[in-house]
Amino acid sequence: MSSRTGVSRMWAVLLAGLALWLAAPMPSAAAEPRIEWRLENPFRFFTDPKNTEMHRATLESLGEEERRAPVLYAERALSERHPNDGWAATMLDQTCWDPVNNRHRCRSEPGYMHPTMHRLIASLGNVPDAAQIDCTWLTAPRGGRGTALTVPCDVTVKLEIPYPDGADVSVQVGGQTIARSAIKIEDILVVGVGDSFGSGEGNPDVPVRFSRERAADYGNPDKEPHLAGYPARIGDWKAIGDRSFIAANPRWVDQACHRSLYSHQLRVALQLAIEKPQRAITFVSFACSGAEIVRGLFLRYRGHEWVPSPPDLSQISAVAQEQCGHEEAPSFDLPEAYHMQGKVPDLEGGLVLRKCDADRARKIDLLLVSIGGNDIGFARLVANAVLADESVLRRLGGWIGQVHGYSEAQRQLDVLDERYKALNRALHNVLHIPWKQSDRVMLVSYPALTLLDDGRSVCPDSRAGMTVASDFALSERKARDSMTAADRLDRVMRSASRAHGWTYVGAHRARFNGRSICAGWIENAVSTPDDLRLPRRVDGEWQPFNPANYQPYASRQRWFRTPNDAFLTAHFHVSQSILQKALPTKTLNWFQVLLASLYSGAFHPTAEGQAAIADAVVVEARRILDRYAEGSEGR
Repeated sequence: MSSRTGVSRMWAVLLAGLALWLAAPMPSAAAEPRIEWRLENPFRFFTDPKNTEMHRATLESLGEEERRAPVLYAERALSERHPNDGWAATMLDQTCWDPVNNRHRCRSEPGYMHPTMHRLIASLGNVPDAAQIDCTWLTAPRGGRGTALTVPCDVTVKLEIPYPDGADVSVQVGGQTIARSAIKIEDILVVGVGDSFGSGEGNPDVPVRFSRERAADYGNPDKEPHLAGYPARIGDWKAIGDRSFIAANPRWVDQACHRSLYSHQLRVALQLAIEKPQRAITFVSFACSGAEIVRGLFLRYRGHEWVPSPPDLSQISAVAQEQCGHEEAPSFDLPEAYHMQGKVPDLEGGLVLRKCDADRARKIDLLLVSIGGNDIGFARLVANAVLADESVLRRLGGWIGQVHGYSEAQRQLDVLDERYKALNRALHNVLHIPWKQSDRVMLVSYPALTLLDDGRSVCPDSRAGMTVASDFALSERKARDSMTAADRLDRVMRSASRAHGWTYVGAHRARFNGRSICAGWIENAVSTPDDLRLPRRVDGEWQPFNPANYQPYASRQRWFRTPNDAFLTAHFHVSQSILQKALPTKTLNWFQVLLASLYSGAFHPTAEGQAAIADAVVVEARRILDRYAEGSEGR
């Protein structure tokens, strides 16, 4: 053996001692030298392994009880460490998402969807005087050329393991093998599709920051005092909606779709990676705020917010393209396959989808689906429940299409099952999910928006959390109608899951009882996360708290964004030039108030709510992956 200081009598004695120790009978297998390893970055969507490691370390810090809901408690721990902008702000630009081309690509790793190797960190355990001895690490890829690396035995090493074949890794001391391991990496593909509940709407990766001194007027303060004294963004903007103002918009992983690192889809994939760091997780998601089964999954949908490069494919086609990697997925004209004998008329004639050849397509291990709410008019139902009877918005027809109640939703519920049938066909025929493995499709239920602690009562008539605009006033009666529609939607989702063999996920719904849109009202609260009031500047003073102190990701009782919360978190605005083409001048700024609350994710789960959903999905995801683990029923 060669020493760093040359061959000496001391090294000869140490080597002889080690040889005798190796030759001596071991009292137990635990005392033998062993190779210990984990992936350098098991969550491949993060390009910097340090970001994955931060989440893994957070998981490791949780107590035994907290690990029963690891995503939720990790979110709470992270929110305490990052009280202002949240943990995602530092990671936004370090992901494998290319917003220009709307594809999952990494600058550092061109083969994201079809990797050829994985990096791991390895160390050697149970070697006495390890710091004084040199170990040679040998990596022998199956069918490839091996590598050798000599370092002190107490030093961790980084190794590259070919995928999918793996490699034999051994450690030698003085030419004698003291440890050996056959390493083959498991790489799981988790795909997310669906709507705003899947995208993480309401939880921007970089929220808006507010000025401590400045206030914004959305109308003439003398004539319209109710539109004066609003929280104002930081920055050097001159007028609401000018170029500098829009440049300070909240930021998302995908701006058009308001897709966020806080989404339960990403948190499920991340949790699966960090709880078993010898398994790689490849994650892709095209969930998009406002998407439906037809307009979104089957047909192209440009997203929730205008961007220079909007989504260029439907979600099904986008997933198929990702399955092909760098190769182009060909288009297929499918005029008769999915309209279900005319019951889904928007899919009649001219439907074109991308489809990757089965031999090339990467197989999907888990498909997380959040869809159905927009198909029955979720936004319209909520609008009916929260818009005051005399509101201008109600007369205009709501903020998305028309305002409608239970009877209109019921008509759409009557045909929702046919849409799920069409979707099921596409998942098997286009995305190649085996028919006998349909439980890989996980349909995630929607949590109830207005339920109180008992799981039966709903929020009473109130404007709590909705004072951002005079148009809002929650109606208990209309909220009950919305709950009736939501309950029927859940039954349809359960039924569709049984019929198609999907995995229905709904255990989280009960956890949202008492976490509703009206939870946490404290009459005289001051600067607390559960205060539902919107700060306003009156006579030069902020009441009830300075908006610069607002913490969008602080833990709170309610797990839904109120319009007030949404205004303070995502604060969506559009440029004045766009509004001027559509609205009278006198209503421009007033309409920005509505956008800054409603289009900013009101009535969607907070980061805690998304985490609670993720915990329920993770339980089922583990069961599915265990079922199809290698050596069980195959993959």
